[in-house]
Amino acid sequence: MTQDQCPHRNNVQSTEKPYVYKVGIYGWRKRCLYFFVLLLMILILVNLALTIWILKVMNFTIDGMGNLRITEKGLKLEGDSEFLKPLYAKEIQSRPGSPLYLQSSRNVSVNILNGSNLVSQLVAGSHGVHTRGKMLEVKSSRGKLLFSANEQEVVVGAERLRVMGAEGAVFSSSVETPHVRAEPFKELRLESPTRALFMEAPKGVHILAEAGDIQATCRSDLRLKSNDGEITLDAKTIKLLRLPEGKASPTGTRQPVFEICVCPNGKLFLSQAGTGSTCQVSNNVCL
Repeated sequence: MTQDQCPHRNNVQSTEKPYVYKVGIYGWRKRCLYFFVLLLMILILVNLALTIWILKVMNFTIDGMGNLRITEKGLKLEGDSEFLKPLYAKEIQSRPGSPLYLQSSRNVSVNILNGSNLVSQLVAGSHGVHTRGKMLEVKSSRGKLLFSANEQEVVVGAERLRVMGAEGAVFSSSVETPHVRAEPFKELRLESPTRALFMEAPKGVHILAEAGDIQATCRSDLRLKSNDGEITLDAKTIKLLRLPEGKASPTGTRQPVFEICVCPNGKLFLSQAGTGSTCQVSNNVCL
């Protein structure tokens, strides 16, 4: 079929308008998109404002934040600081010329660990201060040892140990010391209420009272013993009270003078003096 035979087709195509397809978002979808974009911008502005406010309140700077400063030597805190979790640090020191305070509502614990093993511990709480470790040492500012304690012994390195209690010092076992002295114008008492009291020294025991009396009181026996040396009582007057008196000889004159006799078992007794020794005659006390 040729073109002349169908003229109406060209006329129809020429009279029809071309259909245009619109590309984009229109209607309620466009309004929702603008609303979400506006809401996102508001959130960004609010977030930015809150960020600036937090930076201002927390005092964020290049060196740190708030009272916390980052220096070459570590962290520097100014003012009061509160830690809610454990603090691990190599060294903690205060500002020059200022004290260091460790404050807690319950207790303050300082633990030294060797791996997972507890080596030393210091706990300061409402019930007191408790320490745990192999040794405890207290030294002066010059490095002199003042006090040390371990499982074997307790050493007091000060020149003088003063006990201020009214009852004095109580020792459940032996005490080793080169010198025991009371304070000036005070009495020195060595007392064992329920047991015996022993004073021993490899080179002797020296008891001296320069401005007072020496009194030794016991319930049963008082023994002065020297293995290799002698016992010296150096005084202007020596009194032996309540010594038993031996049986006087029936013959001879009675004299007001007595001599001190010693039994083989160590007992002392008095015997009336005569021209010779009367200890053998009056030795009935030794029986």
